[in-house]
Amino acid sequence: MTRTRLDRVRASAGFAQLADELRGEIGAKELAQILRELHHEDHRQDGVFGSLPQLLTVAGQAAGRIEPDRDGEMSCPLHEAAALITENAGLQTYYATRALDPQGEAE
Repeated sequence: MTRTRLDRVRASAGFAQLADELRGEIGAKELAQILRELHHEDHRQDGVFGSLPQLLTVAGQAAGRIEPDRDGEMSCPLHEAAALITENAGLQTYYATRALDPQGEAE
């Protein structure tokens, strides 16, 4: 089941509030649950590390269409940013999540 647009908007609007909340007391299991939602293993496109690269890829495609010389000066950095998020940030967050709550993987 995919999330509705309204669910995604609510989630996006909550990032600033969540960042403030993480400054207070939080346990390893709760932090791991939050991080799991960011990379959302079951529905990768729904998590931040699925949605943001998709957005950057589409932005890169749009930039490619408006580049005057079609040399990749505008589009390549966006495609590279999408790849870095997918391959690096998402993977590192996954490793941190497993370290925080190894038992949570089975849930």
